[in-house]
Amino acid sequence: MKKHISTGNKDTRSGFGAGLLEAAKENSNIVALVADLTGSVKMDAFAAEFPERFFQVGIAEANMMGVAAGMTIGGKIPFAGTFANFASGRTYDQIRQSIAYSNKNVKIAASHAGLTLGEDGATHQILEDLGLMKMLPNMTVINPADYNQTKAATIAAAKYVGPVYLRFGRPKVPNFTPENQEFVIGKAVLLNEGSDVTIFATGHLVWKAIEACQILEDKGISAEIINIHTIKPLDEEAVLQSVAKTKAVVTAEEHMMNGGLGDSIAQLLARKQPTPIEMVAVNDTFGESGTAEELLTKYEINTDNIVSAAEKVMKRK
Repeated sequence: MKKHISTGNKDTRSGFGAGLLEAAKENSNIVALVADLTGSVKMDAFAAEFPERFFQVGIAEANMMGVAAGMTIGGKIPFAGTFANFASGRTYDQIRQSIAYSNKNVKIAASHAGLTLGEDGATHQILEDLGLMKMLPNMTVINPADYNQTKAATIAAAKYVGPVYLRFGRPKVPNFTPENQEFVIGKAVLLNEGSDVTIFATGHLVWKAIEACQILEDKGISAEIINIHTIKPLDEEAVLQSVAKTKAVVTAEEHMMNGGLGDSIAQLLARKQPTPIEMVAVNDTFGESGTAEELLTKYEINTDNIVSAAEKVMKRK
């Protein structure tokens, strides 16, 4: 197994903040809007550096999306930031009508996504956002794995022309991808070559997949690990190429099983290359309050669950 070394634990929302500031220094058209959560979504450095390009709209997320859409008409590149629950669920109508349908160049910065928001509980732990966003025509959906990749993804999103939903989180997770990586939207990253089973993972569960890969190797199972940082457009070539070799698939995500990464890969395989698949995801339930690790374990989306899914799907070959 290829070794992946963490340089320490860092939150992905801070990667967004660093990427936004760097991108803004290179492009004066980049502006930032936030719904009363400047520090939480790590827009504080941007606000301090570019106060004239920073807009605090208050607790008015739907209005923020409309304002962001309008700003694009004047050539601005707005990043609209709030918690993922409010960035997708509360504002779906505005995103659909004013951003996606109109193909506006708005970047939706969605922090505190998934179960690992933790103690804030079910009302804030959105697990449906990737599905909501990927179903919108014109929308690009990105879910990076660590601090470095989130920073690179933010810079790439700023250069991309069109609507982007960028998902990141609050907990500190291992930072293992290259510091100055090139982030290519829609291009999956092969983390480990294997021959027995392919594990497609996204977001915080990429590191869990790496941990699972080591356990599987100790059991004599060769797992291929692919980081699907872009949910839409899906890298179909990478998926089909890997599955043709391993003939068994596991997907891992901090999201609802319905509508997530596993759903996208299952649809692709059903159309082009029918293959046994197991999905490690939250199964049709809301979350609850608890620590990030407690919730990942209770809702069966942790390292051991990926290992079990790999062993199970291999028996279905």
